[in-house]
Amino acid sequence: MEYLEQLAREWYEYQGYFVRTDLWVGFQPDGSYECELDVVAFHPLRRHIVHIEPSFDLLTTEEHEQHFRLKFEAGRKYLHRLFGVGPGHELEQVALIESSDQRHLATIAGGRVILLPDFLTQILAALAPLDPASSLVPEHWPLVRTLHFVSRMGLPRESVNARISARAAAAHATYSNTSQDPSS
Repeated sequence: MEYLEQLAREWYEYQGYFVRTDLWVGFQPDGSYECELDVVAFHPLRRHIVHIEPSFDLLTTEEHEQHFRLKFEAGRKYLHRLFGVGPGHELEQVALIESSDQRHLATIAGGRVILLPDFLTQILAALAPLDPASSLVPEHWPLVRTLHFVSRMGLPRESVNARISARAAAAHATYSNTSQDPSS
């Protein structure tokens, strides 16, 4: 499992989701599968499914579009069957991208784009208020646990919170402005 997959798995498990990684879907008559989904997280109480496709690839925007389209279409086709869910369950699809070349994108192939720095900022913002002395992230989530310590170190707390808040606000504004219906 590569780094972004592991980070996404740990983060969603930490939040109470049931998570599967490297999930093969669409069994074919010849014994092969239609597609592999990298990370799928299901929260039964929230009735929420998140399909995350991380990418460290140095692909062009067009190549990323094709790659994510294949994965997200397979997710929309098979995920409801895997979790036995019906109407009322939200399916969120996320392209978790490291590349700054895609910084201008809010969506790709029907899924929301989250850049790695924004994902890390989101995690740090959630962990920063937690005191490791009383709310330490368990050791079976080593990446999230490390981020918990990082969120509490280095800069003065006010500076960390200001940076996290500014980054989160900018990411939210970018997503909100590009996800609105252009006809309205």
